[in-house]
Amino acid sequence: MTTNEALPGSGIVDAHHHLWVRARHPQPWIDPHTMAAIDADFTPIDLAPAARAAGVTQTVVVQSVAVRTETPELLGIAADDPLIAGVVGWVDLTAADVGDRLDRLRAARGGDWLVGIRHLVQSEPDPAYLDRPDVRRGIAAVGAAGLAFDLLVRDHQLPAATRLVRDLPQMRFVLDHLGKPSLGHAGLGDWPRDLRALAAEPNTTAKLSGLVTEVDGPSWTTADVRPAVECALDVFGPDRLMFGSDWPVCLLATSYTRWVETLTDLLDPLRDDERAAIWGRTARRAYRLETS
Repeated sequence: MTTNEALPGSGIVDAHHHLWVRARHPQPWIDPHTMAAIDADFTPIDLAPAARAAGVTQTVVVQSVAVRTETPELLGIAADDPLIAGVVGWVDLTAADVGDRLDRLRAARGGDWLVGIRHLVQSEPDPAYLDRPDVRRGIAAVGAAGLAFDLLVRDHQLPAATRLVRDLPQMRFVLDHLGKPSLGHAGLGDWPRDLRALAAEPNTTAKLSGLVTEVDGPSWTTADVRPAVECALDVFGPDRLMFGSDWPVCLLATSYTRWVETLTDLLDPLRDDERAAIWGRTARRAYRLETS
Protein backbone atom coordinates (compact mmCIF):
# COMPACT_ATOMS: atom_id res chain seq x y z
CA MET A 1 0.00 0.00 0.00
CA THR A 2 1.39 3.42 -0.88
CA THR A 3 1.13 6.44 1.36
CA ASN A 4 -1.20 8.08 -1.16
CA GLU A 5 -3.57 5.10 -0.92
CA ALA A 6 -3.38 5.20 2.87
CA LEU A 7 -4.15 8.91 3.04
CA PRO A 8 -6.85 9.83 0.53
CA GLY A 9 -7.61 13.48 -0.02
CA SER A 10 -5.68 15.37 2.63
CA GLY A 11 -2.05 14.75 1.67
CA ILE A 12 1.02 14.12 3.80
CA VAL A 13 2.68 16.50 6.26
CA ASP A 14 6.46 16.26 6.54
CA ALA A 15 6.77 17.50 10.11
CA HIS A 16 10.56 17.77 10.17
CA HIS A 17 13.04 19.02 7.60
CA HIS A 18 15.74 21.65 7.37
CA LEU A 19 16.94 24.29 4.91
CA TRP A 20 20.24 26.13 4.84
CA VAL A 21 22.53 28.22 2.70
CA ARG A 22 25.93 28.11 4.35
CA ALA A 23 27.09 31.52 3.12
CA ARG A 24 24.31 33.07 5.21
CA HIS A 25 24.12 30.55 8.03
CA PRO A 26 27.18 28.29 8.41
CA GLN A 27 26.54 24.80 9.73
CA PRO A 28 29.62 24.17 11.90
CA TRP A 29 28.27 20.78 13.03
CA ILE A 30 28.74 19.34 9.52
CA ASP A 31 32.03 17.46 9.17
CA PRO A 32 33.02 17.80 5.51
CA HIS A 33 34.76 14.41 5.57
CA THR A 34 32.30 12.16 7.40
CA MET A 35 29.20 14.13 6.37
CA ALA A 36 30.07 14.98 2.78
CA ALA A 37 26.55 14.06 1.59
CA ILE A 38 25.10 17.11 3.32
CA ASP A 39 28.06 19.47 3.07
CA ALA A 40 26.10 21.57 0.60
CA ASP A 41 23.29 24.13 0.42
CA PHE A 42 19.68 22.93 0.60
CA THR A 43 16.78 25.11 -0.48
CA PRO A 44 13.04 24.65 -1.08
CA ILE A 45 13.80 24.08 -4.75
CA ASP A 46 15.92 21.07 -3.78
CA LEU A 47 13.27 19.68 -1.43
CA ALA A 48 10.17 20.07 -3.58
CA PRO A 49 10.63 17.25 -6.14
CA ALA A 50 11.16 14.50 -3.56
CA ALA A 51 8.51 15.79 -1.18
CA ARG A 52 5.81 16.21 -3.80
CA ALA A 53 6.61 12.83 -5.37
CA ALA A 54 5.90 11.29 -1.97
CA GLY A 55 2.52 13.02 -1.76
CA VAL A 56 3.61 15.71 0.70
CA THR A 57 1.36 18.77 0.62
CA GLN A 58 2.65 20.57 3.73
CA THR A 59 5.94 20.71 5.61
CA VAL A 60 7.37 22.05 8.84
CA VAL A 61 10.88 23.46 8.53
CA VAL A 62 12.99 23.23 11.68
CA GLN A 63 15.93 25.36 12.81
CA SER A 64 19.40 23.87 12.54
CA VAL A 65 21.73 26.41 14.19
CA ALA A 66 21.40 28.44 17.38
CA VAL A 67 21.65 31.93 15.87
CA ARG A 68 19.10 34.74 15.98
CA THR A 69 19.19 35.42 12.25
CA GLU A 70 18.14 31.98 11.01
CA THR A 71 14.52 32.01 12.20
CA PRO A 72 13.51 35.29 10.50
CA GLU A 73 14.97 33.95 7.26
CA LEU A 74 13.03 30.69 7.56
CA LEU A 75 9.85 32.66 8.23
CA GLY A 76 10.42 34.70 5.08
CA ILE A 77 11.00 31.53 3.06
CA ALA A 78 7.78 30.05 4.45
CA ALA A 79 5.83 33.13 3.43
CA ASP A 80 6.98 32.62 -0.17
CA ASP A 81 6.69 28.84 -0.42
CA PRO A 82 3.23 27.21 -0.52
CA LEU A 83 4.66 23.86 0.58
CA ILE A 84 5.88 25.15 3.96
CA ALA A 85 3.07 25.36 6.51
CA GLY A 86 5.08 26.01 9.66
CA VAL A 87 8.45 27.01 11.11
CA VAL A 88 10.02 25.68 14.30
CA GLY A 89 12.51 28.39 15.10
CA TRP A 90 15.03 29.25 17.81
CA VAL A 91 15.35 31.79 20.59
CA ASP A 92 17.79 32.03 23.45
CA LEU A 93 15.78 30.35 26.18
CA THR A 94 17.96 31.89 28.89
CA ALA A 95 17.25 35.46 27.81
CA ALA A 96 15.19 37.57 30.18
CA ASP A 97 12.90 38.73 27.35
CA VAL A 98 11.94 35.49 25.57
CA GLY A 99 8.33 36.63 25.24
CA ASP A 100 9.37 39.90 23.61
CA ARG A 101 11.67 38.07 21.22
CA LEU A 102 8.83 35.79 20.17
CA ASP A 103 6.61 38.83 19.63
CA ARG A 104 9.24 40.34 17.34
CA LEU A 105 9.49 37.12 15.34
CA ARG A 106 5.73 37.06 14.91
CA ALA A 107 5.73 40.68 13.81
CA ALA A 108 8.37 39.97 11.16
CA ARG A 109 7.58 38.96 7.62
CA GLY A 110 6.20 35.42 7.68
CA GLY A 111 5.64 35.58 11.44
CA ASP A 112 2.29 33.83 11.14
CA TRP A 113 4.20 30.68 10.14
CA LEU A 114 5.94 30.39 13.52
CA VAL A 115 4.50 27.25 15.12
CA GLY A 116 7.21 26.17 17.56
CA ILE A 117 10.63 26.69 19.10
CA ARG A 118 13.54 24.29 19.45
CA HIS A 119 16.91 24.32 21.18
CA LEU A 120 19.76 21.89 20.48
CA VAL A 121 19.54 20.28 23.91
CA GLN A 122 21.36 17.20 22.58
CA SER A 123 24.53 19.30 22.40
CA GLU A 124 24.30 20.82 25.88
CA PRO A 125 27.07 19.48 28.15
CA ASP A 126 25.08 20.19 31.31
CA PRO A 127 23.01 17.07 32.12
CA ALA A 128 20.69 19.26 34.18
CA TYR A 129 20.10 21.77 31.37
CA LEU A 130 16.34 21.15 31.17
CA ASP A 131 16.07 21.45 34.97
CA ARG A 132 17.65 24.90 35.11
CA PRO A 133 15.27 27.66 36.29
CA ASP A 134 16.36 30.08 33.56
CA VAL A 135 15.80 27.49 30.83
CA ARG A 136 12.46 26.46 32.32
CA ARG A 137 11.38 30.11 32.43
CA GLY A 138 12.21 30.49 28.74
CA ILE A 139 10.38 27.31 27.76
CA ALA A 140 7.34 28.41 29.76
CA ALA A 141 7.37 31.67 27.79
CA VAL A 142 7.23 29.63 24.59
CA GLY A 143 4.14 27.89 25.91
CA ALA A 144 2.57 31.16 27.02
CA ALA A 145 2.94 32.38 23.45
CA GLY A 146 0.87 29.41 22.27
CA LEU A 147 3.78 27.67 20.58
CA ALA A 148 4.94 24.06 20.71
CA PHE A 149 8.39 23.19 22.03
CA ASP A 150 10.43 20.61 20.14
CA LEU A 151 12.54 18.34 22.34
CA LEU A 152 15.81 17.52 20.60
CA VAL A 153 17.37 15.15 23.11
CA ARG A 154 19.42 11.98 23.08
CA ASP A 155 18.21 8.80 24.73
CA HIS A 156 20.01 9.47 28.02
CA GLN A 157 18.31 12.88 28.26
CA LEU A 158 14.78 11.47 28.12
CA PRO A 159 14.31 11.42 31.93
CA ALA A 160 15.09 15.14 32.10
CA ALA A 161 12.67 15.76 29.23
CA THR A 162 9.99 13.84 31.12
CA ARG A 163 10.48 15.96 34.23
CA LEU A 164 10.11 19.11 32.11
CA VAL A 165 6.98 17.91 30.33
CA ARG A 166 5.39 16.80 33.61
CA ASP A 167 6.08 20.16 35.25
CA LEU A 168 4.59 22.15 32.34
CA PRO A 169 1.35 20.28 31.62
CA GLN A 170 -0.26 23.24 29.88
CA MET A 171 2.34 23.17 27.07
CA ARG A 172 2.57 21.15 23.87
CA PHE A 173 5.84 19.22 23.48
CA VAL A 174 7.06 17.38 20.38
CA LEU A 175 9.83 14.80 20.71
CA ASP A 176 12.18 14.85 17.72
CA HIS A 177 13.56 11.57 16.33
CA LEU A 178 12.03 9.52 19.17
CA GLY A 179 14.83 10.68 21.45
CA LYS A 180 17.55 9.18 19.25
CA PRO A 181 17.62 5.52 20.28
CA SER A 182 20.80 3.59 19.50
CA LEU A 183 19.73 1.26 16.71
CA GLY A 184 21.25 -1.53 14.67
CA HIS A 185 22.52 -3.76 17.47
CA ALA A 186 21.03 -5.98 20.14
CA GLY A 187 19.19 -4.16 22.88
CA LEU A 188 18.02 -0.59 23.26
CA GLY A 189 19.18 -0.01 26.83
CA ASP A 190 16.89 2.15 28.94
CA TRP A 191 15.34 3.86 25.93
CA PRO A 192 12.06 1.86 25.81
CA ARG A 193 11.44 2.44 29.51
CA ASP A 194 12.30 6.14 29.31
CA LEU A 195 10.24 6.66 26.16
CA ARG A 196 7.24 5.04 27.86
CA ALA A 197 7.62 7.40 30.83
CA LEU A 198 7.63 10.43 28.52
CA ALA A 199 4.68 9.12 26.52
CA ALA A 200 2.70 8.77 29.74
CA GLU A 201 2.47 12.57 29.77
CA PRO A 202 -0.51 13.47 27.55
CA ASN A 203 0.93 16.80 26.39
CA THR A 204 3.57 15.08 24.23
CA THR A 205 3.68 13.90 20.64
CA ALA A 206 6.64 12.44 18.78
CA LYS A 207 8.18 12.29 15.33
CA LEU A 208 9.00 9.14 13.40
CA SER A 209 12.08 10.80 11.97
CA GLY A 210 15.85 10.75 12.16
CA LEU A 211 16.05 7.03 12.92
CA VAL A 212 18.19 5.71 10.09
CA THR A 213 21.06 8.02 10.99
CA GLU A 214 21.07 6.48 14.48
CA VAL A 215 21.76 2.97 13.22
CA ASP A 216 25.07 1.72 14.59
CA GLY A 217 26.79 0.49 11.44
CA PRO A 218 27.62 1.38 7.86
CA SER A 219 24.17 0.51 6.50
CA TRP A 220 20.64 -0.05 7.71
CA THR A 221 17.64 -2.22 6.99
CA THR A 222 13.97 -2.01 7.85
CA ALA A 223 14.64 -4.54 10.61
CA ASP A 224 17.03 -2.07 12.26
CA VAL A 225 14.38 0.63 12.71
CA ARG A 226 11.36 -1.62 13.26
CA PRO A 227 11.90 -1.98 17.06
CA ALA A 228 11.88 1.80 17.53
CA VAL A 229 8.77 2.34 15.40
CA GLU A 230 6.90 -0.51 17.08
CA CYS A 231 7.84 0.75 20.55
CA ALA A 232 6.68 4.26 19.64
CA LEU A 233 3.37 2.90 18.34
CA ASP A 234 2.91 0.98 21.57
CA VAL A 235 3.59 3.85 23.97
CA PHE A 236 2.31 6.87 22.04
CA GLY A 237 -0.25 5.34 19.70
CA PRO A 238 -0.80 6.57 16.13
CA ASP A 239 -2.73 9.67 17.20
CA ARG A 240 0.37 11.07 18.90
CA LEU A 241 2.95 10.21 16.23
CA MET A 242 3.88 12.06 13.05
CA PHE A 243 6.05 11.51 9.99
CA GLY A 244 9.22 13.53 9.51
CA SER A 245 11.84 13.11 6.79
CA ASP A 246 14.72 14.84 8.60
CA TRP A 247 15.81 15.91 5.11
CA PRO A 248 18.56 16.68 4.22
CA VAL A 249 20.22 15.09 7.29
CA CYS A 250 18.61 11.80 6.27
CA LEU A 251 20.79 11.83 3.14
CA LEU A 252 23.67 10.64 5.33
CA ALA A 253 21.93 7.26 5.34
CA THR A 254 18.98 7.24 2.96
CA SER A 255 17.00 9.05 0.32
CA TYR A 256 13.76 10.87 1.05
CA THR A 257 11.89 8.29 -1.02
CA ARG A 258 13.41 5.27 0.71
CA TRP A 259 12.49 6.55 4.17
CA VAL A 260 8.89 7.17 3.07
CA GLU A 261 8.73 3.68 1.57
CA THR A 262 10.22 2.12 4.70
CA LEU A 263 7.78 3.86 7.01
CA THR A 264 4.92 2.95 4.68
CA ASP A 265 5.85 -0.73 5.04
CA LEU A 266 6.19 -0.49 8.82
CA LEU A 267 2.79 1.19 9.16
CA ASP A 268 0.98 -1.15 6.79
CA PRO A 269 -0.64 -3.24 9.59
CA LEU A 270 -2.44 -0.16 10.95
CA ARG A 271 -5.97 0.91 10.06
CA ASP A 272 -6.48 3.66 7.47
CA ASP A 273 -7.41 6.24 10.12
CA GLU A 274 -4.33 5.37 12.18
CA ARG A 275 -2.03 5.82 9.20
CA ALA A 276 -3.79 9.08 8.37
CA ALA A 277 -2.90 10.38 11.83
CA ILE A 278 0.80 9.65 11.40
CA TRP A 279 1.02 10.93 7.84
CA GLY A 280 -0.69 14.21 8.59
CA ARG A 281 -3.37 14.64 11.21
CA THR A 282 -1.10 14.57 14.28
CA ALA A 283 1.26 17.18 12.85
CA ARG A 284 -1.60 19.47 11.91
CA ARG A 285 -2.96 19.26 15.45
CA ALA A 286 0.37 19.49 17.30
CA TYR A 287 1.56 22.49 15.34
CA ARG A 288 -1.88 23.99 14.68
CA LEU A 289 -1.25 24.09 10.96
CA GLU A 290 -3.69 25.58 8.55
CA THR A 291 -5.30 22.93 6.36
CA SER A 292 -3.97 23.14 2.82
